[in-house]
Amino acid sequence: QVQLVESGGGLVQAGGSLRLSCKASGTIYGIRAMGWYHQSPGKQRELVATISRTGNTDYADSMKGRFTISRDNAKSTVYLQMNSLKPEDTAVYYCNADIMVGGTDYYTPYWGQGTQVTVSS
Repeated sequence: QVQLVESGGGLVQAGGSLRLSCKASGTIYGIRAMGWYHQSPGKQRELVATISRTGNTDYADSMKGRFTISRDNAKSTVYLQMNSLKPEDTAVYYCNADIMVGGTDYYTPYWGQGTQVTVSS
């Protein structure tokens, strides 16, 4: 059993900030890449940012300079610091992680339940 739980979403005004957290728990042998994705009603889930186990990061172009992804391997947790939020950032934000479950020899993608981020004008 592996579970990813996001937290930190909420309602903020344009220009504000939020910090999302996602913690993985369960019988975990290792975690490879982790990332954040978001999804609005009627649209496909889109990549926001990813981070490798060693800290290499990639961002969607619209997020560069505003969002920062980081991770704490000891805590099996990934974070997303969101600054200068815009109404178009409104979406459900999902945590993703490639996880090797204890007793296996392969990585499987896992997803959290999502946390709502709403940015008002």
